[in-house]
Amino acid sequence: MKGRVYLVGAGPGDPELLTLKALRVLRTADAVLYDDLVAPEILKFVPSTAQLHGVGKRCGEKKIQQEEINFLMIALADSGLQVVRLKSGDPMIFGRAGEEIEALRKAGVPYEIVPGVTSALGAAAAAEIPLTHRRMSSAVVFITAHQASGSDAANWAKLAGSGATLVIYMPGRDHAGITANLKNAPLSPDTPCAIVSRGTTKQQKVFRTTVGALADAPQLPSPTLLVVGEVVRLSDAAISSLASSDADNVFFSSLVTDSHPQPTSTVQEPVA
Repeated sequence: MKGRVYLVGAGPGDPELLTLKALRVLRTADAVLYDDLVAPEILKFVPSTAQLHGVGKRCGEKKIQQEEINFLMIALADSGLQVVRLKSGDPMIFGRAGEEIEALRKAGVPYEIVPGVTSALGAAAAAEIPLTHRRMSSAVVFITAHQASGSDAANWAKLAGSGATLVIYMPGRDHAGITANLKNAPLSPDTPCAIVSRGTTKQQKVFRTTVGALADAPQLPSPTLLVVGEVVRLSDAAISSLASSDADNVFFSSLVTDSHPQPTSTVQEPVA
């Protein structure tokens, strides 16, 4: 009798953002194939008797090919196990779920998708950046800075010209290329943007700057997201404008706490 595969979103990092359904599936799993960015605290929900397979990659360094992941999922399900393919964020957004669904369908393996809080939504909420605002942006675009070989490059001019908030996944540590794409779009150099590092976790840091100064932004620990658009001006009430001399290139820590983070000229240690 065949088992079943669950494609599960683990959320952006904070274990408390895991959905109830994802928690239930994890607690009854026979095998879990997890990505490197899944929080270790979430893996503690997996039964001690279950198989754990780390199949992710970090900073572009591949440990296992996608075809191997597909084969392992199918083999485990064919042996009658309940298999959880656990991905950070949401499996349907830059999570290669489409490729895995194709493989499962072809093999005749039953599956179910359990959505999660995608990294863009979690990081923006933790950094207090509203991705839409009725006076600033009525749309939001999720885009990745890394394209598969042979795929068409993103139309930056079209995306930036729409006036939508841009959330760029996997921006990398060299921001010069993204800066050039945004300037050529063209976006004004004064357009605000924010780099969110390790969003929703206790290690979260946010660096707020402008498109014009983005190339000089510091290297923050991965994973990171880049938010570009006028809504970034609303990320902290204590900073009224990026145009002011003391508001440029400001670091501030931002955690989901009862108090608002206070801006500082240096990196703040997150509040426990």
